[in-house]
Amino acid sequence: MGDERIFLVDDDITGLAVDAIVNAANNSLLGGGGVDGAIHDAAGPGLLAECRTLQGCATGEAKITGGHQLPARYVIHTVGPVWHGGGKQEPELLAACYRRCFALVAEYGLQTIAIPAISTGVYGFPKEAAAVIAIGEIRRALIDNPQLLKVVLTCFNQGTRQAYEKALKDKP
Repeated sequence: MGDERIFLVDDDITGLAVDAIVNAANNSLLGGGGVDGAIHDAAGPGLLAECRTLQGCATGEAKITGGHQLPARYVIHTVGPVWHGGGKQEPELLAACYRRCFALVAEYGLQTIAIPAISTGVYGFPKEAAAVIAIGEIRRALIDNPQLLKVVLTCFNQGTRQAYEKALKDKP
């Protein structure tokens, strides 16, 4: 399934030397809290300046910028859905985030990517359900993108790690 190319780490995503890191951004792309704020802080003012030129990003979409002062060459910004109970297309929108990120991976020929648990922080998406969606989309992307050598999933806390571990054990 390509699971040998999926790695769980407890590291800070801003310090990872990969081709691209994914930013769980808000619609403005101009920084915010959590992972978004940490990435903007670590990347320096050039990232904000570049993001200002992108005119935001719709939920379920993704846009790419340079990595600026980060070890990663690129930042892929994606806007996950806010959880409202699951009846407002949240699962479909979250899956779309991953698909759009991997479309950019393919377009740019990237081999390594690090991804946080999109929408599971302040946006409130249940970790277990988000992990199942993430792992499913990552497995598809690994089949479709043989050049993709490594997908690093950054775990913000033990609950996130456990959700990913469970999703990885469950075969599709």
